[in-house]
Amino acid sequence: MHITQESDYAVRIVYTLGQSETRLDAKTISEKTGVTLRFSLKILNKLVQNEIVKSYKGAKGGYVLAREPKYINLKQVIEAIEGKYALVKCIDSDFPCTQNIEGFCKFKKEFARISHQTNKELEQLTFDKFL
Repeated sequence: MHITQESDYAVRIVYTLGQSETRLDAKTISEKTGVTLRFSLKILNKLVQNEIVKSYKGAKGGYVLAREPKYINLKQVIEAIEGKYALVKCIDSDFPCTQNIEGFCKFKKEFARISHQTNKELEQLTFDKFL
């Protein structure tokens, strides 16, 4: 299991913004993170929509974190890109189990437990711990 490359890049972008004391334009963010400009803009848009990053327009525009790094955790960033994290879709109420395979749902409880623990761990990892 792994997070997508887009989530990995989003973490890099938030980390880079957390290190900066000034607004950064998308080109600078792209260069510092090694993420293409086009992909950086796509990710930044999602982070702005989820109120993790603020954007400013104009000649002195750019991007900054919407709140202090101690109030932003890995779970929030990953969910801004991926949606809710669950080890398997069937434990999420938005994706009800459509399979009626005898015995398989015995695993659902353990998958839910693992997903809950992973989410709990991701919530505890705030960006101030990495800066």
